[in-house]
Amino acid sequence: MLDAARGSLPAVSFVNGDLTHWMPDFQPDLLFSNATFQWVPDHLAVLARLAGSLKEGGALAVQMPDNLMEPSHVLMREVARQGLWAAKLGLADTARDPLPGPATYYARLKPLFRRLDIWHTIYNHPLAGARGIVEWVKGTGLGPYLDPLDETERKGFLTAYEEKLQRAYPSLGDGTVLLRFPRLFLVGVR
Repeated sequence: MLDAARGSLPAVSFVNGDLTHWMPDFQPDLLFSNATFQWVPDHLAVLARLAGSLKEGGALAVQMPDNLMEPSHVLMREVARQGLWAAKLGLADTARDPLPGPATYYARLKPLFRRLDIWHTIYNHPLAGARGIVEWVKGTGLGPYLDPLDETERKGFLTAYEEKLQRAYPSLGDGTVLLRFPRLFLVGVR
């Protein structure tokens, strides 16, 4: 990802680091994150630390998927607990904790900002059937389930998962399904 970013934006500096400990070496005007903090342990503390690094008037803008209770993810966990792969997967479904509610973010972060806006938005992504949902979540949510499995187990897991998705996401007239995808947004200004 960093190589692709550097190739697309050669005049911009990109740094590889561990977000749980990373701090900018100057006071930034903007810290922006898209779909990252949901993977960071104790991300509220990390957000608070980063908020403190901003210049006066600087902004922190964050978007996180809030979809662990959607059928796409509930069914992942269900399939993980069934079949020949269940013992191998063990606690794979704890790879990411559910996001706290907006009030938790507000209580923790508002003292650090002059203004803090928090909202949920639900996107409905049109995808090509249950297979489209599988492809959509392969790059993120399915990773902790598929990575430990061998090729035969992966194929069995994906087949079982897709069958469950077909029942949970009925096709529209043109074969499309709508993947409901809630996201939490935070924008704080110091």
